[in-house]
Amino acid sequence: MERAIVCAIFGNTYQPKKCEAVQKLFDALTALGIVPVIDRPFFDYLKNEMRITIPHHELITNDDFEADFAVSMGGDGTFLTTAMRVGKKQIPILGINTGRLGFLADFSLDIIVQTLNNFRNGKLRQEQCNVLQVECSEGTMQGYPFALNEVAVLKRDNSSMISIRVDVNGEYLTTYQADGLVINTPTGSTAYALSVGGPVMLPGSQIIGLVPVAPHGLTVRPLTLPDNLEITLTVESRSHNFLVAIDGRSESCQDSTKLIIRKASHQVVVLKRPDTTFLHTLRSKLLWGSDARTSQLKNE
Repeated sequence: MERAIVCAIFGNTYQPKKCEAVQKLFDALTALGIVPVIDRPFFDYLKNEMRITIPHHELITNDDFEADFAVSMGGDGTFLTTAMRVGKKQIPILGINTGRLGFLADFSLDIIVQTLNNFRNGKLRQEQCNVLQVECSEGTMQGYPFALNEVAVLKRDNSSMISIRVDVNGEYLTTYQADGLVINTPTGSTAYALSVGGPVMLPGSQIIGLVPVAPHGLTVRPLTLPDNLEITLTVESRSHNFLVAIDGRSESCQDSTKLIIRKASHQVVVLKRPDTTFLHTLRSKLLWGSDARTSQLKNE
C-alpha cells in the first residue's frame, strides 16, 4: 500500500475572518487523502474559536515532527514563523496567502485542490533560499538564531543614533551612524530592506545586503557582498543597549556584545507556482516600473 502524504499545518491565530478559509484546505486534504498534522496552538484556535470541522489528524507539540511538506496559512509573517519551526528539516513550505501582499505566501485557496495535486505530481517549483545565522560574543542568542529574511540591528528606547562598526572577514569596512542596519538575504530584499532603500535581489543570488536605516551621512549607501563572508558588528549607543531583530523576533543586547553573522549551513525550501516567475511577481505585486502618469491618462 502506498504511504499517505503527510502535511504539517501552521497558521495565523490573530485574524479570525481570514482563518475561516482554512475549511477549504481541510476539505481539499481529505478529498486527496493527504494526512494533516496540525500545530497545537493553531489546532486549539480552530477548534475553540473558529469551530472548524477538522479531519483525522495528529498534533505538533514541539519541533520534533516529520512531514512531506508544510502549509503556512497567513501572510509572510506566518511563513517566517513556519520556516523557524521547520528549521533544518528541509521540508518544503507552501504558503497560502490570507494576508496582504504575500511574497513568500503566494498561493491562493481558490485553487487549493489543483495546487495540492501539483505538489503530489511534482509540478511545483522548489526554491532553495539561503538563511543567515547569528552568533554573539556573550554566548548564544536567546531566541532562534536563524533568519530567512534579515537580521536588523536597531536603536532602543532613545532618539539618538547608534554607532555600528562593521568588519568583513576581519577587515574594517566602516562605522555606520544610523538608526540601525539591516543585513538581508535575497529572500529578504523585498521585505524590511526594501522599505529602507535596499536593492531587490533575484532568488538564488549568492549575495547579502547591508542596508543602513536613516544613516547620518550622504556618502552612506546600501552595499551587497558575497554571502560566503563573515560580518562582525560592534554597536555603541547612549543607552548602552540595542535591539537585534531576527526576522522580526527581537531581543535586547548590551553594548559589549559583538554579533557575528554568516550564511547558515542549511536552506529553507519554498514551494512556488510553476507558472509564475520572480520578475512577474515584481511587476504584479510591487507594480515594478509602472508609471502612475499612464494610469492617470487612461482615466482622463
